[in-house]
Amino acid sequence: MIEPSPDGLMPFFAMDILKRAKALEGQGRSICHLEVGEPGQPPAPRVIEAVARALPQPQGYTNAKGMVELRDGLAHYYEAQHGVSVDPELILATMGSSAGFILAFHAAFKPGARIAITRPGYPAYVNTLLGLGFAVTEIPVHAANNWHLTGADIAEAHGREPFDGLLFASPANPTGAAVDRAGLAEIIDTCARLDIRFISDEIYHGLDYRGASVSALELTRDAIVINSFSKYYCMTGWRIGWMVMPEELVRRAEILQQNLFISAPTLSQIAATAALQESDYAEMQKANYAASRQVLAKGLRELGFDLPATGDGAFYAYAGIGRFSNDSMQFCETLLEEAGVAATPGIDFDRKDGNGYVRFSYAGARSTIEDALDRMQRLLAAGG
Repeated sequence: MIEPSPDGLMPFFAMDILKRAKALEGQGRSICHLEVGEPGQPPAPRVIEAVARALPQPQGYTNAKGMVELRDGLAHYYEAQHGVSVDPELILATMGSSAGFILAFHAAFKPGARIAITRPGYPAYVNTLLGLGFAVTEIPVHAANNWHLTGADIAEAHGREPFDGLLFASPANPTGAAVDRAGLAEIIDTCARLDIRFISDEIYHGLDYRGASVSALELTRDAIVINSFSKYYCMTGWRIGWMVMPEELVRRAEILQQNLFISAPTLSQIAATAALQESDYAEMQKANYAASRQVLAKGLRELGFDLPATGDGAFYAYAGIGRFSNDSMQFCETLLEEAGVAATPGIDFDRKDGNGYVRFSYAGARSTIEDALDRMQRLLAAGG
């Protein structure tokens, strides 16, 4: 059992697995990478072309909120995609969603405030909040309800231990769970009734396999919305995202941005502005994920993994390993060392019950997923 540091910080095990996988590749091993949520394809060609055109010019700082062209493009995105009008002055370009979380927490809450998240959930939520000196409440969600959070779950947790904010992702990492419009409205209404500031993590928007993703901005203007170009637009390493702030918080967020980050990287903003015009390319990648989603889910079930629900969105399968192990870290280490399959242990996402789960990403090539399933079949059949 890996114990957290005194302040609760834990490693990001997905990155530790990736580090070991890269080391094995350096020794000549073949590794199937299913451990990180990283699209296997580069950004759209026109994104690269836009950056190439800009490269000969000096790349200085931009406005702290971001380039006007990018923020105007994002305002158009919300009008076209979600039917809502957003003032570009309420939009900040950020160094990925990670910087957006930091800005949101410091802009909206007093030091030491308590923020609720779901469990299982993205590990950086816990580590970022604790590292910044905030308190954390975890609200458990369950496979029996397809990992969906409800208003009743929020109210029950708040009744036990009141909290000031709720950070919620739909579609979610690691489960792929996504609430529909009615479900999101119930969550937002519950937060409003209990005076909880709602932060909507929408970085997997566009990657919802049941229909169009619903933004919190369609239902309220009191929410903080955080998004990123990393997933849908295949731009993980560019470190570019954005946030939409309520009017009363935007100036404070801008001041924090000026001092903490100055501005998002200029070339990445240029790339992001171009990416907003490349939805056809992004939809092509989504179609590949959708097909891989079925291949992986079917294969995992046939191997004996517990996968009662195929995730609604994102590009992950959060699979139970009870038939094989009660130690997800050891299981993932065995998969990597003996089968050359890199996956992420469930303890990354759930410190209490995560030892019973492993997360597999299907964001890479279909051939990689099929190869990984074959390798796991041979390992598990041999009693590994």
